[in-house]
Amino acid sequence: MLQLGLIGSPLGHSLSPWLHSNFLEQTELKGEYQLMEIKPENFPEEISTLKDREMNGFNVTVPFKREIIPFLDSIDDRASRLGAVNTVVVQNGKWRGYNTDGDGYLESVRAVYPDIISSAERVLIIGSGGAARGIAFSLSGLSLKIDVTNRTPSRAEELLSDLPEAVRGRFLTLNEAALALDEYDWVIQTTSVGMAPKAEEIPIDVKKVKENALFSDIVYRPLETRFLLEAKRKGARVHYGHLMLLYQAAYSFALWTNEEVLPASLITEMESKLEG
Repeated sequence: MLQLGLIGSPLGHSLSPWLHSNFLEQTELKGEYQLMEIKPENFPEEISTLKDREMNGFNVTVPFKREIIPFLDSIDDRASRLGAVNTVVVQNGKWRGYNTDGDGYLESVRAVYPDIISSAERVLIIGSGGAARGIAFSLSGLSLKIDVTNRTPSRAEELLSDLPEAVRGRFLTLNEAALALDEYDWVIQTTSVGMAPKAEEIPIDVKKVKENALFSDIVYRPLETRFLLEAKRKGARVHYGHLMLLYQAAYSFALWTNEEVLPASLITEMESKLEG
């Protein structure tokens, strides 16, 4: 019986147990997925205790995506470059860390808007935190240029400098990015701005959009952020944050089980849960 779970703090109303229960059902595997909330001040002790449990794998969320790394026996190259782990696979008692955020995001876009993957030439990423880095590294295999806008220039410049030269664009202030928004085929919002309970906030003014552009937000509470609502009103196509959550979970499940699942089959019910 597979023993899976999620560590983080706080975990609140996480959808992960529901997602992975559905994945287990799809693959006809027996197992359980537990929420394991850990107080940050107790992290080293709790992780040592977790090492003694017979886990097959677990997800890692805030604030432990960096803190988990010293406790791993090995780490995937992508996760090492990102400096963040969201999935741990346990084999023969050894812990190996991965990061499925970027690939999960890219697959979630491909599932809904496959054309943008091949047609986009200019991409704007809003933010430069862990999610931005994961997404940017996954996009770096495509034929496009990535610009970054952020409140803190140094963090944006650091992200840009870590990208391959072929895709590396430039840093823009938030005001500059707002004025140039209609130059981008694909705009990806990776900050927490607009997340409930501050759903009225917006990371950047959406005054104009390019025809047929895709606007994406990784925030999924609310399901439709003000950023996406404004972009849709201007005629943009929109991509919702819960899809990234769904597809990165599918990638984690595949790492643990070597089984492929059908994430798209859960979208409608997932939206009902988030709206309810």
